[in-house]
Amino acid sequence: MKLYTYFRSSAAYRVRIALSVKGLACEPAFVHLLKAEQASPAYRSVNPMGLVPALEDDGRVLAQSLAIIEYLDETKPGPKLLPADPAERAYVRAFSQIIACEIHPLNNLRVLNHLRKAYGKSEDDIKTWYRHWIAEGFAMMEGLLAKERRYGKFCLRDQVTIAECCLVPQVYNAQRYKCDLSPYPIVKGINEECLKLESFRRAAPESQPDAS
Repeated sequence: MKLYTYFRSSAAYRVRIALSVKGLACEPAFVHLLKAEQASPAYRSVNPMGLVPALEDDGRVLAQSLAIIEYLDETKPGPKLLPADPAERAYVRAFSQIIACEIHPLNNLRVLNHLRKAYGKSEDDIKTWYRHWIAEGFAMMEGLLAKERRYGKFCLRDQVTIAECCLVPQVYNAQRYKCDLSPYPIVKGINEECLKLESFRRAAPESQPDAS
């Protein structure tokens, strides 16, 4: 397998965690987002969306992080990242989609660059925007965890799932932007438990060969 990745992409980070938790070897192919390599004809011939990650496996290319993680879980050995019970599977998917569908689309690089270029927003404006949507999304995450009461060390008791593959990169991003995470103690506690695991540390941005 080959993973097209960028060390600081939270979507690629999700897939790196999944690969690491499942103990799967994968050749990295680095796509430098700040140099716009994702928009190059060479990369678009691999992934027409012009986004990372993309996963090459068995002659096909897969895109979108949650779809890739579910593919890995359905086709590869290693610990299951989606629970067998349908209600629990819906719960961890819902948690994951708060991040992938509610927070990330508003705070990804394309949107932040558009705010800068099209609307002349300053870096302070960008940080205010980013922190607003972090607060909105993290309140959803904390609220779901508190209401469902299914969490233990992780979002679903003591089982690492797709939820943690999404949670840890989003907390990393929030910390980069110096967001106040004190209102979200459950989320913070789960993140801390994840970072005790070698599989999560291996997937971290600072552990990647293209980190800069």
